[in-house]
Amino acid sequence: MNLPNKLTLGRIFLVPFIIVFLVVGEKVPNYTAGAIFLAAVLTDWLDGQIARNTRQVTTLGKLLDPIADKLLISTALIALVQVGRAPAWMVVLIVGRELAITGLRTIAASQSVIIHASDFGKYKMLTEVAAVSFLILDWPPEWGFVAIPSLGVLCLWGAIALSIVSGIDYFLKFWKVIDLS
Repeated sequence: MNLPNKLTLGRIFLVPFIIVFLVVGEKVPNYTAGAIFLAAVLTDWLDGQIARNTRQVTTLGKLLDPIADKLLISTALIALVQVGRAPAWMVVLIVGRELAITGLRTIAASQSVIIHASDFGKYKMLTEVAAVSFLILDWPPEWGFVAIPSLGVLCLWGAIALSIVSGIDYFLKFWKVIDLS
C-alpha cells in the first residue's frame, strides 16, 4: 500500500462527506461541499503525479484510481440531481457510460489486460470536474438571461459529448484486445 494508493483511498473516503454537505448542508452556494470535492479532485491529480514520478504505479492503482474517479463524479452528480441543480437525464447518461466502461475494464482485467484512459477520457473527467464544481457552488448564480443555462449545465453538455466520444474509444480498444471465446 504505497502513498498514491492511500491518496486514492482517501478520495473514496471523502465521497460521503461531499454528499452529506451537499444534500443536508448549506443551500446555495455550498462552499463546504465544494471545498471537499476540490480536495478530492486534488488527490486524483496528486496520486497520479506521485505514482509516475516515483515509479510507484501498481496494478491496484491502475484499477482503483478509475473506480475512485467514477465514484466521486457519479455520486456528486446524483446528489446534484437530488438538490435540483443537475438535470436527471444528463446524469443518467454520464453515470450509465461510467458503469459500461467499468464493466469493460473488469472484463479486460479478468484477462490480464489493462485498458488505459484515453485523452478523451481525461478531458471528459476535467469537464465533469468543472461541471460538478460550478453546480455545487451554483456559479454563476444567474446569467441575467432566461434562455442561457448555467455554466455547470453547459459543462455537463460538454461532458456528455466527451462521454460519447471516449466511450466509443474504449469500446474500440476493448474489441481489439479481448478474447471473446
